[in-house]
Amino acid sequence: MEKIVLVIHVLAAAGVIGLVLLQHGKGADMGASFGSGASGSLFGVSGSSNFMSRATAGFVTVFFATSLTLAYMASHQADKRSVVKSLASTAVAKDKATPNDKATTDTKPTDVVPK
Repeated sequence: MEKIVLVIHVLAAAGVIGLVLLQHGKGADMGASFGSGASGSLFGVSGSSNFMSRATAGFVTVFFATSLTLAYMASHQADKRSVVKSLASTAVAKDKATPNDKATTDTKPTDVVPK
């Protein structure tokens, strides 16, 4: 479930970035009024800002919702183990081991077979 939400989150982020880059800024209309270029676009003069701003608002809403969902999922995972606590418990376990504990890999001189 978390992977699906993450994929939607990344797609929404890409959509927001793409739509923001496609939109004209407020200063772009100023240059067009002095004759430096055509201000029309694929959707028309007023239609593009309306469509683009609504689509951007939709993507931002999805992005915000998935951000909250991912944060909730991360904080309510079943495996809540701290890395610091797990490292500390490992160090304590190593300290408790006595030096008389011998590994089974000890070899005797009689066990070695000459070639």
